[in-house]
Amino acid sequence: MKFFRKAVSTIALPGLAFLSALFVSGLLIAFSDPKVLKLAHSPFKFIGGAFAAAGKAYLALFEGAIFDPNLAHPNFFDGFYPLSETLVAASPLILTGLSVALAFRAGLFNIGAQGQFIFGAIGASVVGFKTTMPVGIHVIAAIVTAMVFAGLWGGFVGLLKAKTGAHEVIVTIMLNYVASYFLLWLLSTTPFLRKGRQDPIAPPVKESARLPHLAGPNLRVNLGIIIALAAAAGVWWLLNRSTWGFRFRAVGANAAAARTAGISVPLVTTLVMAIAGALAGLGGAVQILGSEYALTAGAGGTFGFDAITVALLGRANPIGTVFAALLFGGLRAGGLTMQANTDTPIDLILVIQALVVLFIAAPALVKAVFRIKQLKVGSGVVSKGWNG
Repeated sequence: MKFFRKAVSTIALPGLAFLSALFVSGLLIAFSDPKVLKLAHSPFKFIGGAFAAAGKAYLALFEGAIFDPNLAHPNFFDGFYPLSETLVAASPLILTGLSVALAFRAGLFNIGAQGQFIFGAIGASVVGFKTTMPVGIHVIAAIVTAMVFAGLWGGFVGLLKAKTGAHEVIVTIMLNYVASYFLLWLLSTTPFLRKGRQDPIAPPVKESARLPHLAGPNLRVNLGIIIALAAAAGVWWLLNRSTWGFRFRAVGANAAAARTAGISVPLVTTLVMAIAGALAGLGGAVQILGSEYALTAGAGGTFGFDAITVALLGRANPIGTVFAALLFGGLRAGGLTMQANTDTPIDLILVIQALVVLFIAAPALVKAVFRIKQLKVGSGVVSKGWNG
């Protein structure tokens, strides 16, 4: 029962925040639809039209993210192509989200997942197209290189904070710019220019370095999602079952008390940022080796910045981060279908994400809207129920 209540407590607030965001976004969809606005003279028709517009948009979002019945003929499983795209988009989000979440648990704000992601992508790309190795070994070598590159990039931030007291938020933000411009410069050099091309795109990684597909050649879902889930399980074990995880959480809860207890705060700070960087770099490797296959100026996308939202929505919990990343992956994959089928602006997906963050950041507002009571159990607080 206690585990059930804890689980409810973990998912209640993010779930209600998401529902609240969908409701507000539905209103935006309705009020931005000219056909609905023409019905304003008739309240009942207006309300019906508003529900129809929002429902149609969310149905298109579902079909673009989970299952499209139009693709299910003659092969039913082809209808799950959107789910494949959701998993492809979610894989790097899970890893970058874990990077930010791990740092949160240690009392650090890793705003530099974007730069770490880029360095991971660079490392995976270099090994992927420059070297020749047997199948299997090539993939492992590319992934390890990506994690080392990004781990050193993140560990450097931890070392600066540990030795000089430099604030990790400022340092990581600045290093994001360094990584972005370094990538642009790198793609202008001869070794990284694809033969016969002058635009900033590196040669494609070799077949032996690519992550295998899990559901046949027609679906892009690949081993990256398994790697991401395994990383989430590893981070959960690290935080909740290992001595080092206890040290990480102790420093995050109270660095002064942890220091008094004999924990080396500088070592923890450096190590956490190195591991966080390696996780983000693994996300970059999964992106290059699993779906993109070539390093470009936009290889980093917004994965590092979206990771902050994913970690917040997942409440810095590895399991919550996985579900938050799957949600955002679905929004990414389904947003294009929603725009194509209903003429709903793609920017609305960003609005939904922003509203989720807004409601997560204002738990008192969500509790007031849904009139949630609170019940203390031990040292935690769980949702008791609804007021009548």
